[in-house]
Formats: sequence, C-alpha cells, structure tokens
Amino acid sequence: MSAVPLVGPHVYTDVDRAFWEEHLEAWAPPAITDAHVHVLDPEYRLETITEEMKRSYWVMELQDMQDAPTTERCYQTVFPGRRVSCLCFGWPSLGCEIEGGNEYVRTEALARGWRSLAVVRPSWRAEQVDWLLSLPGVKGVKPYYAMISLDRSGRDRHIEASIFDYLPHHQLEVLDQRRAWVTLHVPKAGRLGHPDNLREVREIRRRYPHITVVIAHLGRCYTEPHALQGLLPLAEDEGLFFDTSAVVNADVHRLALRHIGPNRLLYGSDNPVLYLRGRRQTHGTSYVNRTSLPFHFNRDREPAEVEARYTLMMYEDLKGIRDGCEALGYGPAEAEAILHGNAERLLAAANTG
Repeated sequence: MSAVPLVGPHVYTDVDRAFWEEHLEAWAPPAITDAHVHVLDPEYRLETITEEMKRSYWVMELQDMQDAPTTERCYQTVFPGRRVSCLCFGWPSLGCEIEGGNEYVRTEALARGWRSLAVVRPSWRAEQVDWLLSLPGVKGVKPYYAMISLDRSGRDRHIEASIFDYLPHHQLEVLDQRRAWVTLHVPKAGRLGHPDNLREVREIRRRYPHITVVIAHLGRCYTEPHALQGLLPLAEDEGLFFDTSAVVNADVHRLALRHIGPNRLLYGSDNPVLYLRGRRQTHGTSYVNRTSLPFHFNRDREPAEVEARYTLMMYEDLKGIRDGCEALGYGPAEAEAILHGNAERLLAAANTG
C-alpha cells in the first residue's frame, strides 16, 4: 500500500502497519483516549518559526500544526479499528493567537465529543480563568513557562522559572474551586526531580487539593536516572497523576508502572510531535532522537538499512508502555486503564465545581 500523509513531512507506511500488527494490535484496547495532544489550525500562528529557533531545540523543527479534521483523520490511520477521543489543547506559545486558538480548540473538540484544555497566560486575572472554565467542553488549563514572555530565539528563556511564575496562585485558587484539570509541564533543566519542582508540586497538592494535577511527560523524565530522581519522591501521593507523552523509553515506563502504578498513568501522545519516524537512544541523563528526516538535530545518521526499519515514535512509545506492562505482569485491564479508563474517570470529575 502507498504511504498515507499525516502532518507536515510525516507519513504512514507499510513499516508502520506491520509494527502495529505485530506489537500493538492485540494489546491496544478498543477505545483509546489521548490525554495530551496539540490541535490548532495554522491560521492561529502569528510568527514564523525561524532557522535560529529550529536550531535551538529539536521540538522547534516539529511545529507543523494539525487542525481538528487532520487530527481526526490521522487517528483513524494510526489507531486502526479503535474509537479514539482526545483531551486536546493548542500550542502554548506567544507566537500563536491564544484567545482565538482556545476557542477554536474548544468548539472543534465539542463537535467531536472530545474535551479540551485552555492555554493560559500567567498575567490573566482570576475572573478570566473562571470565565474560560465556564465554557462547555473546557475541563481545565494548560500552563507553560514559555507563556511568561516571548522569546523569538527559542522556547527556553524561562525554563528555570518557578511553577508559580506561569501558574500563579490566583489562578490556582480558581482551578481548585472549579475542581479543574491542570496538565503541568514542569520547568528546570533538572526536570521533575529538581528540589524546587518537588517542593512546589507538593505545595500545589497541599494547598489546592481539588485540582486534578496531571504531570506532563512523566515530569520530562525521558531517561531512567531522571525518572528515579523525579518520580520516586512523588510516588506515594495517590492523588497525583502523570501522562506518558513523549516518553520513548521502556525502562522509564517500567519504573513508573512499578512505583506509581497503572491507575495513575494516562496515555498521551504529544502529537503531532511523535509522528516523527525514528527512535530515541539514551546515555545517562541525556538522549538523542534518531530519524530518517534531514532535520538540524539529526546530525549523526544511522545506516540506511536501520533507518528503513524506523516506525513512528508514537508507536515506539506505545510499545514501551506495553513492554513495561508485560515485564510487571500487567494485562488487558491495566492496558485499558492507561490508554482509556483513567483519563475518562478523571475527565468525568474535572471542572465540576
């Protein structure tokens, strides 16, 4: 069969079909909820991604936006025979129109039976956030440190910020009153295990106990050392949840499953980013993304016969979850919880205040 276009340069090929059939078809449940997916019509982008920005960080080269119809079409392709729902939000970037983008995501999600989060600026008043949460279909918010101020050279000017610099207390108070959902991308080069992050996450849980706090990307713990530093100190808080988005590492998934458990993990793709074809290799606390595409970050290419076997990173991510489940003796019930049930249970209770 011919390749099927996905988003930007990404396509779906016979290699991907074969990978799905061999590794995922029998394991993935009939219904899947992607709890971390970016949806936005490109018309809401205000600034062009420059070459300087692309060279600054690998994700900046994967900023091809997917609108809602494209997302729906792609998921019919990459999740064959599954009923797929999304918890979606736009691009948390001041290079995008935030207010219009939020409304686009909300209305398009409602039309498809999906749910959405609103991207928020830390400067917004409590009343603005409360109004956003009053809109049908909005379950919570997606804060991000890049929303503090615009950096035209990249995205990490504010990476060492406090969580409260981009998710301030006056907004947290509203979120707590509303019993809303927060997908929290933690800052710091040290990732979730940085002492400030651990202290501030615990403070949020203590002061705002009615918020559904979902730590994105397993706290950006893409390597096992970072997972040991970040996940274990928070493992005993049974009211804290984690999405698995962009964690292409079976060892990290296994560690999260062992210490956090399958009932607090939510599948997320981080698409369209993980439509990238390739694999991730880790070295201590660092990692490198291998791909067959000629991006700036792809300097050290693997042999052509190796690249020919690359599949979508989202499939490598799912296989890592499956491998972690099987290593710990988890079966269909746990797979269903991670890929569907946990998110649906939390979404049903979110923003009901």
